[in-house]
Amino acid sequence: MTRLLPSATEIREAAGRLRGVAVRTPLRRSAALSDLVGGDVYLKLESEQLTGSFKVRGAFNALSLLTPEERARGIVASSAGNHGLGVAEAAQRLGVAATIFVPSNAPAVKKEGIARRGARVLDEASDYDDAMVRARAYARETGATFLHPCLGVPLLAGQGTVGSEVLDELPSLQTILVCVGGGGLLGGIGAFLLSEAPQVRVVGVQSERTDAMARAIEAGRVIEIESLPTLADGLAGQVDGDALAIGQATLESIMTVTEDEIASAIAWLWLAEGIRAEGSGAVCVAALRSGRLRHLTPPIVAIVSGANIDETRLQGILAAAG
Repeated sequence: MTRLLPSATEIREAAGRLRGVAVRTPLRRSAALSDLVGGDVYLKLESEQLTGSFKVRGAFNALSLLTPEERARGIVASSAGNHGLGVAEAAQRLGVAATIFVPSNAPAVKKEGIARRGARVLDEASDYDDAMVRARAYARETGATFLHPCLGVPLLAGQGTVGSEVLDELPSLQTILVCVGGGGLLGGIGAFLLSEAPQVRVVGVQSERTDAMARAIEAGRVIEIESLPTLADGLAGQVDGDALAIGQATLESIMTVTEDEIASAIAWLWLAEGIRAEGSGAVCVAALRSGRLRHLTPPIVAIVSGANIDETRLQGILAAAG
């Protein structure tokens, strides 16, 4: 049986590889959120990460472990945008040719960032899942290595360094809110905490329109969801059996937030905290602000996973917020 989760040792080894590449992002206490829930709430600002999201952690660690032969054949990835940015950054640093398949409606800021890092961007896919089908086919045809956006021990070990940084800085951590799409960030953070701080409750958050994991957890089997427009584009797409197994192994609970709650959180983060967050990065804050998580035990950490929101979309949200 394929091992899905990295060990704490593998996550610490990934942290070593990432030293000097990935930023050790701030863990900032939010006075307003702390007042709201009646206990300390901290924001882990992966929005300030190199490439604007946590994804570069897993991508660089995974590419670092490729053989010389694999590097020579190049890599291919599918992405809603942030994984592609991470892969492109890592590939550029390691001298590896990269091809990234993204949906046609992927945010321009993400597509432009991928291309600026020297990767080839193919954006004809109808949605996130179609991009993955195309990327896998390209890998079969060319011999390039397919780097899954959410699975693989090296990838998850890199993502798990987010959790190791949080626990190192806040050993008293009791609850962590993690934005959940395909389970990559969840698997890395969850694996580290299961090993090193099993008392910590891991709570997943999704958009109502990207709730594949939540539905699968509830049903105990993979449930296919409709592809709908969402502010949380980075969390879009289906989950498979491996992703479900990661969720079952690591999640204490999972909840969804509405598109309006996400938009409100994006505006609030910018106006109240000076933090630029994309929809996927704002879902954990949206969950806290919804008032539906008052049962959580502080200290609480909410991951702000990314900042890559198109400027026109951000300004539209801010204008609507008044």
